[in-house]
Amino acid sequence: MQPTTRRNLLLAGGAAALARPRPARAATTLNVVLESEAVILDPHFTTAAITRSFSYHVFDTLFAMDNSGAIRPQMVDRYESSADGLTWRFTLREGLRFHDGAPVTARDCALSLQRWAPRDAMGRLLLAAGAQFEAADAATLVLTLREPFPLVLDVLGKPNAPVPFILPERLARIPGETRITEIIGSGPFTFRTDLWRPGNSMVLEKFAGYVPRPEPADFLSGGKAVKIDQLVLRVMPDQATAATALMAGEIDYQQYLPFDLLPRLERARGITLMGLGGLHMFQGNFRLNHAAPPFDDPEIRRVLWHLVDQPAVLQAVGVPERFAVQRCASFWMCDSTYESRAAAGTFDFSIEKAKAALAKTRYAGQPVVMLEVQGSISQTASMLLAQNLRAAGFTVEQQVMDWGTVLARRARKEGWGIFSVYSNGIDMISPLTHFYVASTCADYAGWSCDARIPPLLQAFSRAPDLAARRKLADEIQAIAYDLTPAVSWGQFTIPAGYRNRLRNLPQSSFPMFWNVEV
Repeated sequence: MQPTTRRNLLLAGGAAALARPRPARAATTLNVVLESEAVILDPHFTTAAITRSFSYHVFDTLFAMDNSGAIRPQMVDRYESSADGLTWRFTLREGLRFHDGAPVTARDCALSLQRWAPRDAMGRLLLAAGAQFEAADAATLVLTLREPFPLVLDVLGKPNAPVPFILPERLARIPGETRITEIIGSGPFTFRTDLWRPGNSMVLEKFAGYVPRPEPADFLSGGKAVKIDQLVLRVMPDQATAATALMAGEIDYQQYLPFDLLPRLERARGITLMGLGGLHMFQGNFRLNHAAPPFDDPEIRRVLWHLVDQPAVLQAVGVPERFAVQRCASFWMCDSTYESRAAAGTFDFSIEKAKAALAKTRYAGQPVVMLEVQGSISQTASMLLAQNLRAAGFTVEQQVMDWGTVLARRARKEGWGIFSVYSNGIDMISPLTHFYVASTCADYAGWSCDARIPPLLQAFSRAPDLAARRKLADEIQAIAYDLTPAVSWGQFTIPAGYRNRLRNLPQSSFPMFWNVEV
């Protein structure tokens, strides 16, 4: 028995301290408000940007784009192609697992790509080149083609919705026309179905089984190391309410700040604004329904080229001059690789010209039903167009709803004529990704079709160099002006805002919360 000494008492106390359980580390939670509520969680089912934002956290991709626009391996460890370009072999990284613990296999990847490809414009081009996906073994995916397709990696790593996310085999077997209801991915966050409160919030949690790539994160590529425990997506449809919550510290991040509150937000303590240009800008569009009157008539559609005043719309929306391109007549984003002036003279705002053009059509007063998202900048754009439509002689019926209802309504061929929307610039920089051109003659809301465009899109995807693709982009744009699938109401930046306690937040118009620390 040891004598009771001061030293022994100290040693005993130290041993007891080591034996006692340490207090649990406080969980780190980020509360964020994104552009809207995520209501469609199937990553292949819709082109809605909010579904893509949700999916990049929960699912993963074989390849991904970096900040320079280059395509990098993501789930893929290494790859090779045959000399003739007709056979590609992709070897998966070790340690990839789905959220239910099952390993990710090449068969999961093959079936996921087969489900996704028919629903995507670039995927359909890949299929047209004879693409077949097969698993050579558990870790090796093989792509065979009937003819060379130079943009294989661009398709597999594209960030444009719907993105080719990878699902478990059992979910990938569900037809693409049917939404999956079990949300299991292999991405850096898991979706807590039990904590989902539609209309209020959803919770994503760090996936402990996720193995990030070793290189630093770079836009959508690289190592997605999660350094928080929980990501709570709060639903706040009113941007002003969300901005007030941001200033009060009740939320940590708001994807779209209201333009009229920017001066106040810039002065607020503890808040950083993120306003980016280039590919991180947005393109606003009025999407027309070609399947129902009055815009089933191409002559009536073309009247709209005289009814959209981009500078007036951007001013009404409240976009500060430093965040706006005052006039952009290019379908493929101004100041981008494929910016085009082909047929741009068609875009000529004039109420008088619109009146004269409409008088020459067979328009008989059918109402133009406009779907408007309440409280959004899209609604402001719609209100200006509605005013101009009436001034030119159209009958207009404005219907106000939330974005989820617009998504449901636009899926029907009847009951609407036009809706206003804005999209990430990265989605609109090329004929192959521009929603309303790439989907020409496809089963896609708006149902615009000109048989001259799909062959040109195929030629674009097979073009040998940039010069050839630019020439084709001009040809496609000239036809698109004639077809009028959509009319742009402007190119602009929407700043995001976040609390200064967030460190290493990726600087992007895409909301991304890997690598963020608090």
